[in-house]
Amino acid sequence: MHLEQEFLLSTYLVEITESVKDLGILGNHGMTVGHKCDVMKKADGYFRLCQSNLNDSFLLLFIAAGADCDLYINQAVVFIEDAIQYRSINHRVDSKSLWLYRWYYSRICQWILGLTITIILGLAFIETPSSLTVTSDIRYRSPAWEPPCGLTESIELLCFLIFIADVSVKSYLIGWEEFRKTKWLMAYILALVVSLTDWTVSMSFSCRETVRIRRILRPFFLLQNSSMMKKTLKSINSTLPEMASVVLLLAVHLSLFTMFGMLLFARTKDGQQDKEWLGYFRNLPDALTSLLVLLTTANNPDVMIPAYSKNRAYSIFFVLFTVLGNLFLMNLLTAIIYNQFRGYLLKSVQSSLLRRRLGIRAAFEVLCSLKETPAHTHELCVNAETLLRVLKKVDVDFGCKHVILRTLKTCPHGLLSAVQFQKLFEELDKDSVKQHPAKPEYQSPFLQKMQFAFGHPYFSYTGNVVALANIISICVVLVIDADKQPSERDDFFLGAINFFFILYYLLEMLLKIMAMGLRRYLSYPSNRFDGLLTGILLVLEISTFAVYGFPHPGWRPEMMGLLSLWDMVRLVNMLIVFRFLRIIPNMKFMALVVSTLLDLVKNLRAFAGILLVVYYAFALIGIVLFKGAIVPMGNISVVNITSGNNTLQCGTYEQLEYWPNNFDDFAAALVTLWDVMVVNNWQVFLDAFSRYSSPWSKLYFVAWWLISSVIWVNLFVALLLENFIHKWDRRCQQQSLSEIEYQVTMELMFRDVLEEPTEEELMEKLYQHPHLQLCR
Repeated sequence: MHLEQEFLLSTYLVEITESVKDLGILGNHGMTVGHKCDVMKKADGYFRLCQSNLNDSFLLLFIAAGADCDLYINQAVVFIEDAIQYRSINHRVDSKSLWLYRWYYSRICQWILGLTITIILGLAFIETPSSLTVTSDIRYRSPAWEPPCGLTESIELLCFLIFIADVSVKSYLIGWEEFRKTKWLMAYILALVVSLTDWTVSMSFSCRETVRIRRILRPFFLLQNSSMMKKTLKSINSTLPEMASVVLLLAVHLSLFTMFGMLLFARTKDGQQDKEWLGYFRNLPDALTSLLVLLTTANNPDVMIPAYSKNRAYSIFFVLFTVLGNLFLMNLLTAIIYNQFRGYLLKSVQSSLLRRRLGIRAAFEVLCSLKETPAHTHELCVNAETLLRVLKKVDVDFGCKHVILRTLKTCPHGLLSAVQFQKLFEELDKDSVKQHPAKPEYQSPFLQKMQFAFGHPYFSYTGNVVALANIISICVVLVIDADKQPSERDDFFLGAINFFFILYYLLEMLLKIMAMGLRRYLSYPSNRFDGLLTGILLVLEISTFAVYGFPHPGWRPEMMGLLSLWDMVRLVNMLIVFRFLRIIPNMKFMALVVSTLLDLVKNLRAFAGILLVVYYAFALIGIVLFKGAIVPMGNISVVNITSGNNTLQCGTYEQLEYWPNNFDDFAAALVTLWDVMVVNNWQVFLDAFSRYSSPWSKLYFVAWWLISSVIWVNLFVALLLENFIHKWDRRCQQQSLSEIEYQVTMELMFRDVLEEPTEEELMEKLYQHPHLQLCR
């Protein structure tokens, strides 16, 4: 019996050894992963029969084979997803960490994190001072609802706990070595520590403290969560030295002309001739402020008129200052910002390309660890079936995955080299293309003729002419009824023509659906826009008829519900005017401009995010500095010139009734900053806040003008130019915009000028990976 057991045991060991050899642990037979897993199942039966008699180390070796197989697959999945999202691959790659990593970057987790950032930023609208009032005008504003102590603080604490979990997971996944190199994570932790400390102080004072440091730190949570925002900020930071040289030149220009102006418009004995000195050059701060505002042309020609009325030769001073400062130096600043920022942004996009290529190469290397390369092949290869198994787990755009899978099926010999593997994923670098579904095929000759007629572009052109006629008819009626009282209007004509036009729009939509098919019709954004407005117009017309009956002479706009008849007709007319935008796709150059603007909106998220951060911080600083500074003048009647001590100049804050523009709450502060950013009449704010608070307040507004109007607007112009030039250069290479829709990302804008990383660069980066050990 003992000999029989030994014979059976030796037989089992032979079978297990062959199975393990098949798996590539003790030998190499170039099998696919699917075959290997089948062999594992077969060998599992032998293990169950002799498990108690096997050596423990050999048993562990067999189990490790299956675990390594799944680990390599999961590593490849994560590396490819990193490449798709331009993420760094320098993170832990063990099984538990990979699961945690994919869970962290899942849509639900990132959605929760984004919602948390939105909530904590939105708290500024309801915190003290609350923005929950109808108006921000300090003369009419009612007392705002103030949240009780602990309400917003509880929400804030919950957000902080989510941020703590976020930074903890991030720190764990990248490991200690990478954590020490990541300044953003260290700053993240520091911001959380300061915020929690300030929160504790706030609760200990029962929310009565006036300054909350943690509110100014909130925009940092938005900034650190976006890699593109961090790259953009880094590019802006690198551009600052070049911008500083031009800003310094502007300062010299401003200072020289200020000194010259003070000498030119010095006080004289004749008080009637001193209007220029009295109004604009009375002292150094006033002179600097006047010329700085003139640099933006906000006070032109007001600042020149007193001197110009005295002697026309004085105009040379102001014209020369404006030409040198506004036309030359400011536009030179735009050119420098465009050139330098484009260069630094190009470097950032180049690093993104390196991340993508590195992720794909890392996936190839870990799949090579499965030992699937045939013995007669000297070059490392990956089996197509293995990659197919990986791609099934990868979270990627369906269209892109479909193209990759289709290309993969045509791969010769079922093996991919490193070059072929990389080339396969170059599909990720291409423009996102949306193909429109095919038209339905009708058998009836009559339906075929109808499809040809109503699917022809001339049918759309006819609809555009009808929409134009509708617009003209609305304009005619509006001109006729412009001076009439609501009780004198007769809406019969307008209601009747709107009814017939809407019927035509409905018929046009149905005929187009018949000719194109519902799926093809809905695949065009212009058709979706057209159909949505037609549906809304139809609902409004039915509602109007249900409440007021059909149009008839003497149709009066009485109020019989939520809206009067005139309000409902106006709403219908506004939608019809809006619907006229349907002509845009039919005008190629206009379509090019609009598509550029749409792509710009998508690529502008990083810029808009940085502007939001600056707006948020400046608004909170403004509340701290100027809350309650502006006080109403009571019942004083404000006119151009009044008597006594209440003399007010034309164009002052009080005379223009700018009372809603203040820093008494967060929403009002944002609007005030916007008004200053536009620089129209921004000298009014400089004057008012210097009078109501302190002359030093001008530094705050000048700093805001430099950051928002000078730097950010010029960066926006640079991005707009780059986007438009990219579209313009490619317009002849692509099909008509009505047939294929191309979506351009920031990376694709620079794709033609980017340099591909070399084999040596990729392998050097992979060997430096802190958590990945390659098999070669």
